[in-house]
Amino acid sequence: MTRAWVLHVDLDEFLAAVEVLRRPELAGTPVVVGGHGDPTRRGVVATASYAAREHGVRSGTPLRTALRRCPDATFLPADNPYYEAVSARVMTLLAARPGATVEVMGWDEAFVGVTTEDPEGYAAGIQDAVLAGERLHCSVGIGDNLLRAKIATGFGKPRGRFTLTRDNWFAVMGERPVRDLWGIGAKTSAKLVERGLTTVAALAAADPDALAADLGPALGPWYVALGRGIGRAQVSATPWVARSHGREETFEHDLTDWADVTAAAARLARLVASEIDRPAARVAVTVRFVPFTTRIRSATLAAPTGDAAAIEAAALDVLGRFTPGRAVRLVGVRAEFPKP
Repeated sequence: MTRAWVLHVDLDEFLAAVEVLRRPELAGTPVVVGGHGDPTRRGVVATASYAAREHGVRSGTPLRTALRRCPDATFLPADNPYYEAVSARVMTLLAARPGATVEVMGWDEAFVGVTTEDPEGYAAGIQDAVLAGERLHCSVGIGDNLLRAKIATGFGKPRGRFTLTRDNWFAVMGERPVRDLWGIGAKTSAKLVERGLTTVAALAAADPDALAADLGPALGPWYVALGRGIGRAQVSATPWVARSHGREETFEHDLTDWADVTAAAARLARLVASEIDRPAARVAVTVRFVPFTTRIRSATLAAPTGDAAAIEAAALDVLGRFTPGRAVRLVGVRAEFPKP
């Protein structure tokens, strides 16, 4: 039967795969992309190949930790402009598929809306087109809404396809932990588990009004809806627009003088201001203290602005809310844009 479907296309090990195309001799070997490509310097992993993931290396892993876990890996610096160009070509391929509506979610993923009687065949056609056009593999989740399609992709990885709909939602997801739901992070998962909502089925059976009173009038019912697999069914072709833009710096040596932390925040704020293409509504500052405690503070600006002096002043004001005293290993500044 012909009907509307949502497909989630996720490029497998994207950054690492792109680098392997430039260095074919690395195919099948552990490859780690991130920072300056030097694992003896501070930084974190952006992407690791599947061969590196077998050693416990994941996105966000400190490079030095990645080196200890996988000393035979090839470490490469991130080449963001190149990845952006490859991603753009892949998204063009997706948009060229018959009847496709494409909603880009980032460099390596997009939702595709299509009306078809054969979603499995359509998904296979996407995989063939991306492989033929860019020599990249992708996994495709097939669903009746964006939530289910996104989650389905994880079951299809790598290079596969999986279908998750209302019909098999509880059979597949019911006994899985709530942390496996798209949109529920570690902190929210902990809150739900504290309330006895340990599985997706338990969350789905929860009283929305009770959770609204406990966790908030919007979030409580939304969590219950997630447990039931309810989500947006319409793919939007509206061009993806970043909600924020930020910069951060991991220091080679811990900063013990707060004046140096202040100088770093000011420098990053000016850099962010020079790179944004529209006014910012909020400014957030991230400070990572030794050994690895991360704190984030933010403030709403009096009025949206792209003025470098105003963004720098706001960043320093936010930085003033932190308590100095411990050594600092990372500082970040992020400009957040008004909601459309």
